[in-house]
Amino acid sequence: MTETRKLARKKRMRGSPVALLLGYMFCRLGFVQDQTKEEKLYLSGLAADLSMLRMFETFLESVPQLILQAYIILEHQHRSHLQYISMAFIAWSTVDYRLCLRRSLTYVNKMPFGIPTAVYLSYKVFTITPRILSLTLFIILCPFSILLMALLWLVGTIWVFLEKTDFCSTQLLEYFYRAIIGVILIFTFFNIRGQKTKIPMTVYYIFSVCENLAAPILLFLLKPEYEGTDYFLPILCFILLSNSMGLGFLGLYYCLLHPRGAKTETERLQDVVDGKANNNESQNG
Repeated sequence: MTETRKLARKKRMRGSPVALLLGYMFCRLGFVQDQTKEEKLYLSGLAADLSMLRMFETFLESVPQLILQAYIILEHQHRSHLQYISMAFIAWSTVDYRLCLRRSLTYVNKMPFGIPTAVYLSYKVFTITPRILSLTLFIILCPFSILLMALLWLVGTIWVFLEKTDFCSTQLLEYFYRAIIGVILIFTFFNIRGQKTKIPMTVYYIFSVCENLAAPILLFLLKPEYEGTDYFLPILCFILLSNSMGLGFLGLYYCLLHPRGAKTETERLQDVVDGKANNNESQNG
């Protein structure tokens, strides 16, 4: 990240939560028409920072609570559809951050609303939902499966460290940031690379789909009494269908709907990095 970018972000992050919220509201509601270009960019940066913090809160607080709720509901064979609505909001937090991030960058096209956003949201919904359900099944299989999540977090965090991200103004905050990204990577892919992400994203979703399918299979083999429950077969079918749909929406988005906003041939080969905003960000993130 360039020094100018880092200083700008540092100034924004020093602002009060009220300032962040006002910046987000002004940017979202369109109250910036009479502002200068620099002021609009600054408010867009505030909105991106606030959206990032909201996304972090979602994955650090809401997702663990949702897994616990899903575990209780399935273990006691209750029926509830509220958790599926919550999963949609979780997916939206990642989409909202992507929208705000691209809006705060002057050298890439904004991510348009309408069909592209709907397809990208569908990709997130149909990949995050089976992920949460499969992790819940692992916990039903064995409560110590929580250690599996800890291992996934460790692997994701190590990968982020190996990528040597440069997002925060201090080394301590950078380590904290990398640890949070490790949590997000348990549930969905988060682009932190300043180059094409086709290979790491492919590897990520190969392992993710295998783990998602392993959960109901192991539950069937090791605890066959759960086969007769009301939820086992529907969840198994949903995981299969949802993974296929999610990856289908992912391919559709990047093949046909992804905005191409780089100004040079070199930049067109790159993608917008979810985790930082600099002049080397890529366009396929």
